Amino acid sequence: MTAGEMSAPLTDRPQVLDGPFTTSQLLRLDEALRTADEATGLTFSVYVGDLDAPVRGHAEKLHLQLTDPDRSVLLALSPNQRVLEIVTGSVARKRIPDRSAKLAALSMAAAFGGGDLAGGIVTGLSQLVEYAGRG
Repeated sequence: MTAGEMSAPLTDRPQVLDGPFTTSQLLRLDEALRTADEATGLTFSVYVGDLDAPVRGHAEKLHLQLTDPDRSVLLALSPNQRVLEIVTGSVARKRIPDRSAKLAALSMAAAFGGGDLAGGIVTGLSQLVEYAGRG
């Protein structure tokens, strides 16, 4: 999901969400993604689902499918596999070095361990924005 991709069509029936997030969590994630994009000029995306082995390779393939991979940051998360990958494009990597991404991943993992998937993602995005600085 990227900022702006979480809107549902307007219907008379409520949408049934099939995933790990409540509606309020999805709104919180959407806002965090939008804020991250606007603050940095980079594009942040989150993928939550199973990742094929090798996990890093699958995350990198997902990243390459983004509109502008060079300026993109992908958080690929598989709760069932207990795996998190942060993939940065060439432009994004200059602003978010691997060491900074690893620190954000550690903070996210701590929140995930406490059962707060959405909160962990929001925390990680906030840290990545801080590392990337204003765009």
